[in-house]
Amino acid sequence: MAACNDEGTEKKSEIIEVPEQMDKAVARNLQQFLADLNNKSGKLDDSTQLHSLTDVYDFYKDNDYAGSWSKTEQLIPSADSMLAFIKQCRLYGLFPDDYHTRQLNTIRQLFIADTAAQNARRDAVLWTKADLLFTDAALTIVRHLHKGRLKPDSIYKNIDSANVAARYRSYLQKIIATGNITSLAAELEPEHEAYKNIRQSIPLFLDSADFSKRYTYLSYPYKDSATFVKSLIKRLREGGYVPFSTTTLDSSSLAAAITRVQKEKKLIVDGKFGVQLVGALNNTDAEKFIRIAINLDRYKLMPDTLPERYIWVNLPSYYLQVMDDDTVVLESKIVVGKPKTRTPLLSSTISDMITYPQWTIPNSIIIKEILPALKRNPGYLAKKGYSLLTWQGEEVDPYTVDWSKYSKGIPYKIVQGSGDDNALGVMKFNFPNKFSVYLHDTNQRYLFKNDNRALSHGCVRVQEWEKLVWYISGLDSVTAEQKNTVSLPSDSIRTWLFRKEKHIIPVKTKLPVYLRYFTVGTRKGKLQFYNDIYGEDRIAREAYFSNK
Repeated sequence: MAACNDEGTEKKSEIIEVPEQMDKAVARNLQQFLADLNNKSGKLDDSTQLHSLTDVYDFYKDNDYAGSWSKTEQLIPSADSMLAFIKQCRLYGLFPDDYHTRQLNTIRQLFIADTAAQNARRDAVLWTKADLLFTDAALTIVRHLHKGRLKPDSIYKNIDSANVAARYRSYLQKIIATGNITSLAAELEPEHEAYKNIRQSIPLFLDSADFSKRYTYLSYPYKDSATFVKSLIKRLREGGYVPFSTTTLDSSSLAAAITRVQKEKKLIVDGKFGVQLVGALNNTDAEKFIRIAINLDRYKLMPDTLPERYIWVNLPSYYLQVMDDDTVVLESKIVVGKPKTRTPLLSSTISDMITYPQWTIPNSIIIKEILPALKRNPGYLAKKGYSLLTWQGEEVDPYTVDWSKYSKGIPYKIVQGSGDDNALGVMKFNFPNKFSVYLHDTNQRYLFKNDNRALSHGCVRVQEWEKLVWYISGLDSVTAEQKNTVSLPSDSIRTWLFRKEKHIIPVKTKLPVYLRYFTVGTRKGKLQFYNDIYGEDRIAREAYFSNK
């Protein structure tokens, strides 16, 4: 590492003969280093990049560039506490290499093993570098514990205050003063119970995890087939499925190697690579830990607090839960959107329920599925039990329409009448959203037996829809009693269902609904990994964890 002296030339060391002068030399160097780092975008040397340069600069500026991690050629106790925290930071879903662990440990060992000939302890440049690295590591850890590494999108509306940077610097001051990083971490992390459950399950995972060997990560779907096949052969070589000297494979040899993997991993054996094969090969302990980190960061993007009662729909788990005072009072299997017609992530509130609803088919389904069928045979609608209507509700004979002139939509609506065969089943739960999705029953209840339940056009099918109805109507009854108003009794809903009548039931008690995407959860204290059905983990991994 080099530093600039007053004449602008670089110096690799600065030996201070009088220990009492070291702190002044470090302060002088810090000011010079930070001015230089601003011009180098935080690059301290060829292998070291500061991750929180702006906050580091502001911290030292506020403290007159005084060194914070050493006094008179001695590291303060908080420096050892910081190194100990970095060493075990995987317990928090963090990666030691993100916090200069190797550089800091090397410098510390130089100080410990110092001899008169080495002069490490008297080198102001080395102390300056150590101070910068400790500060950058601490500030980066604080930020990662609080808000993680993912970039928030429109779904997550937990916006930091304008003073968040000052808050992070105040936490840094506490770390330096007390060294009690663990208790400060607890203040920074989310309060969500699911987050805590994942965190508490990490030690058990780490006890058996093997990070000793690094495997090639396979990105799929791929942009370039030749590059992908090259990476695949490398991964097969690392796993012992082909000889280590192998660099290329002909199609039959590649198929044979893939077959070996498929048999070992108990996949469908066809000798072809695809999402299942890539998922199995990527399912290493190192990749699992990255998924843990991604999902912990997703919780950090959520609001600090959630309502007392809400519906939680976790798409990759294929489960819906109703939470009441941090307790799961209802759980149901669900069917969610296929990858091509994925269920969106959103936050809303249940507005009403409809018994024996009609299904007005979305334009996206009309374009992709129904319009091509109508062009082949206008009798398709009658066969499916659909009605063709004007927007005023008048029925139209599909044989009178020239379907060949439509490609991006039609000037009609297509409706499936209410009944036991309706795609929405016998109950629909509405909540305002721009995607026209909702919760509902289904006429394909056998699908709840499937392990893979990403099968719908985007709406969420609920197996335990009846329990959800009675829970919501029960809340409305309690609310009505508290406000001395009249609520709709559950008996009325039962009567309408028995008679197969369509009725709209307004929901008076506010019940938020969250459609979210978490591929890691817990059951009975153990981590559960769910399929990355929409590739969100892959996108996050390649955007934010590509160097892991």
